[in-house]
Amino acid sequence: MAEATTAVVKKEAGEVAPAESTRGGIYYTPRVDIYETADELVLQCDVPGVSPGDIELRFEKGELSLHGKVRPRQAPAEYVQDEYGVGDFYRAFSVGIEVNPEKIAAEYAQGVLTIRLPKAERVKPRRIAVKAG
Repeated sequence: MAEATTAVVKKEAGEVAPAESTRGGIYYTPRVDIYETADELVLQCDVPGVSPGDIELRFEKGELSLHGKVRPRQAPAEYVQDEYGVGDFYRAFSVGIEVNPEKIAAEYAQGVLTIRLPKAERVKPRRIAVKAG
């Protein structure tokens, strides 16, 4: 994860004034694993209970934002125990490397959203051949 810290910077709640919400409610911060390869930056986000159609991803001015809407489950008349809170997911990252925004891809499977941010060609590592003289 040490390598990824230079490529992605988490925005903590107090650092930037959040946008005003037009809808009240609870927002959860999803857990995210980040890794970097020579070709891309990959984020794996835990967003259980979110349908793929209810995920909004935006990449603008070097910032990746994720918002997942969780629809309330049908509740029985009374729970014996209630541990699952209903609320939306939100997280934003400042991406510190140049990526190709047209090739950003995301896929959702079994509660995990995988986001692939391909590096721009000019920032990818390049192997240089050394010729014998």
